[in-house]
Amino acid sequence: MDDNGSSSSTPQSSGSEAASGHPTLEVDEARAKAKGVSSAIYEMIGAHQGKVTERGPAVSTCEGQDSRHFYLTRHPWSVYDASEDELKAGFQRLREELPKKGWKIVDYGPNNSEAKSLSLTADSEKDRFSVNAVLIVSTPTNPHEKDPLLAVTVVSGCWRAPEGTDLNTQY
Repeated sequence: MDDNGSSSSTPQSSGSEAASGHPTLEVDEARAKAKGVSSAIYEMIGAHQGKVTERGPAVSTCEGQDSRHFYLTRHPWSVYDASEDELKAGFQRLREELPKKGWKIVDYGPNNSEAKSLSLTADSEKDRFSVNAVLIVSTPTNPHEKDPLLAVTVVSGCWRAPEGTDLNTQY
């Protein structure tokens, strides 16, 4: 999913939708949805021996949309303080579980970083979310990763803020 909340496989959510095609949703409800998606992703990874960053979902504007009315949620987090083997196993579990839970993997393989870290991107076939996960461990081009982790970013599609919502106070 791009920063506009556009993805070829992400369906529209039910509910009130403006002519823009973006459903109307309270900002706190959008944050709660993003947090719920992140929790489900964490359970699929199953690397409970590691630690997880605690930052919550943020709100940002939808590129190319009216920034007074349209926003998306972005929830970056990571699993760290786990062995490389546990992180690799968690990444593999995520890759296997996502399709079983209604996600379509749209990209998988080494990313463009110098380390060629393994990455996957998936779009929910049920809701307006995409997930990107990057496995940051030792690789042939980066043989001694000092801080291995599994970085995850959950991004929503664009939402329309309800009338009267001041998005400038929500970021």
